[in-house]
Amino acid sequence: MLLSRQGTRHAMVEPEVGMPEDSETAAEPETAAEPEAAWEPEFAAEDETAVEPAPSDDRSARERFRAWRRERPFTGGLLTALGGIEMFFSGQLDIGRIHVQLGIEGLQATIIPILLVLLGILIVAMPAHRIFYGVIALAIAVYSLVGVNLGGFFIGMLLSTVGGVLSVAWMPLGQRGERRLRGRRRRRAALAADDSADDAAEEPA
Repeated sequence: MLLSRQGTRHAMVEPEVGMPEDSETAAEPETAAEPEAAWEPEFAAEDETAVEPAPSDDRSARERFRAWRRERPFTGGLLTALGGIEMFFSGQLDIGRIHVQLGIEGLQATIIPILLVLLGILIVAMPAHRIFYGVIALAIAVYSLVGVNLGGFFIGMLLSTVGGVLSVAWMPLGQRGERRLRGRRRRRAALAADDSADDAAEEPA
């Protein structure tokens, strides 16, 4: 009877095959869910960078035009184009029934003014090639004295000539500053040389 009871007891105590014991299930640590606070700031930072507005330009249109004009020989190109326009209209001058035309008539009386206007636009649009376009404008302006009504009665020729000279002589702001610094250094060096020469001359023999 005792054996049977012990056997029954052992049978009751032994766990079934394939089922986990209570002690093992209690000992297993529960994996806690990762907190969301660790990755939330990253998304917040990305959102802040994405929402940042672009820097706005508070300058007025006039100030922006001035800044654009300082970066190129605007005056030279404008005078060159105005000289070409004046030459073109000088060839269309009519006084009553009299058509005033001096010099060679033909296609060049139209081509020369158009070339001067085109060169004036190129001088303003591409300041890097200002010297090349300015020299061509000077040559065409001088030739217009013979080709187009005495150079548009000398007015167009003078405008284009002055515009070409200004275009060739124009320099960017950075080069102007470097040129001024070089001039100051040369003046200081010359003054220092003069002072040293005077000191040497004043020393007794």
